[in-house]
Amino acid sequence: MADAAAVTLSAEEQAVITALEKLNVVSLNNVVKYMEQTYGISAAAPVAVAQAPAAGGAAPGGAAEEKSSYNVELTDSGAQKIAVIKVVREITGLPLGEAKAAVDGAPKVIKENVAKADAETMKKKLEEAGAKVTLK
Repeated sequence: MADAAAVTLSAEEQAVITALEKLNVVSLNNVVKYMEQTYGISAAAPVAVAQAPAAGGAAPGGAAEEKSSYNVELTDSGAQKIAVIKVVREITGLPLGEAKAAVDGAPKVIKENVAKADAETMKKKLEEAGAKVTLK
């Protein structure tokens, strides 16, 4: 993190950062996908490389216990879609239309790389609303 403090941005670069900060999660995800496809870059590659040795060195059967981040996947919205949409909005901060689209598009990952305790809390809230959830 000390290296990040040494970086100075030009006015144009700061304008890009400011514009990105204003985007919601879905829009930002679309920008990332576009950049990956257009420029052949991926922000996920360094993360996968960093996690690979830890997973490979784990004892069999202990890997699931050592996993520190989870993806919260909505597998089924259940009969009470409105309640599930409200919880999805609460968890993700998405606008109503995008939260509804996420619920209608189940199975869908609602949150990625969430700490285990937070993932369990999200799963509990969604299940109480009537949804079926999987932690991956």
